[in-house]
Amino acid sequence: MVVLMYKAFHGAAPLYLSQLIRVADLPGRRCRRSARTNLLSVKLFTVGGRAFPVVGPTIWNSLPDNKTSAPSLSTFRQRLKTFLFQASFPDIIINTR
Repeated sequence: MVVLMYKAFHGAAPLYLSQLIRVADLPGRRCRRSARTNLLSVKLFTVGGRAFPVVGPTIWNSLPDNKTSAPSLSTFRQRLKTFLFQASFPDIIINTR
């Protein structure tokens, strides 16, 4: 799901999926160049809480910014794998290059 969200965020997913997500606006920073954010707005539905437009952005927004701002899909996958491994096994120290 998260890899599909990365693809949709960067325009590499099918158009019908990319149209379902929206970048969250930050009201005070809208005009600045630094206003770019990796947060996505979550659509609220009364039915379908497990739908892609709800679950995808919710999971995406729960990731740290250094994971979602990866420059390429392969880098994103590598960072995501490390993040999930560290979350699953917090007692193991990982040497990163």
